[in-house]
Amino acid sequence: MPRTQPTTDALRAMHEQGYVLLREMLQPRQIDEVRAAIDRLEPIHWDYQGLVDDHYKCVFNRDPLWLPYLDLPGVIELVEACLGADCHVIGQTAWRSHPGFVGGELHADYLAMELPEALLADPTFRLPMQVCTAHIYLDRIDADLCPTRVIPGSHRAGRKPRMGETDWKGREPEPVLCDAGDVLLFRSDLWHAGSRNRTADRSRYLLQVHYGRRMVAQKFSPYLQWHFNPDVLGAATPRQRRLLGEHEASEYD
Repeated sequence: MPRTQPTTDALRAMHEQGYVLLREMLQPRQIDEVRAAIDRLEPIHWDYQGLVDDHYKCVFNRDPLWLPYLDLPGVIELVEACLGADCHVIGQTAWRSHPGFVGGELHADYLAMELPEALLADPTFRLPMQVCTAHIYLDRIDADLCPTRVIPGSHRAGRKPRMGETDWKGREPEPVLCDAGDVLLFRSDLWHAGSRNRTADRSRYLLQVHYGRRMVAQKFSPYLQWHFNPDVLGAATPRQRRLLGEHEASEYD
C-alpha cells in the first residue's frame, strides 16, 4: 500500500480486505513517549506482568498523556467512517511482548451474528462493522518480532474459525510487517492470529485501541467500581470526551 492513503481507499480496504495498514501515523517523539510511558506502568486490577508479556488495560484513564492516541489524525477519521461519527472507545491496552512470547491462535475477536457465507460472497453486500481495533506499533515489526497475522477477506466467512482451523478457503494468515509508528486497523470479524517473539533480546511494544459503534457497550474494568480520572476528563477535547462516552441523548438514554 502507498505510505499515505485517502480515507475513501482505506475504507474500501476495510470492507474488501477487512484491514488496512496506515503508515507513519506517529512521529518519532510520540513513539519514544509512549514506549517510556509503558515502561512506567504498574499493574492494577486485571493487569499483569508475566514472564514473557506485560498487559495493562484502560490506560487512557491513568494520565492525560494517553488521550491523543485515542483520536490520532489519519486514524480516527477512518474509524468514524467505519463505525459512525458517534462511535466510542471500548478499550485501550498497552502490551510488552518479550522474547519467548507466543501469540494467540487464529481467531476473530467479535462477531455480531453468524451469516451464510454465500450471502457475504455477494460483492454487492457490505456487512456493517461493529467493532474495530487499531494496533499502534512502537517497534519495527519483522518476521521475528511477533507480527500480527491476518487472512485478507476472511471477515466474509460469516463465522469465527472452528477449533483447529488454520486457514480460510486455503488462505493462511499473512504477517503484517511494518515500521514503528504504523497503525494496523482491522475489523473484529477478521480472522487473525498472533505469532512468536523469536528474537533473543527485543520486546515488542504495542498500544491497542478498540472502537465500537454507539450501541456497543463500553465495558471498562473494574466495571461497577469504575470511575473516570478527573484529570483525564479535564484535559480531554470534545471529541475525546465523546470517545470516552459523553454522547448526545438518544433513544435509549
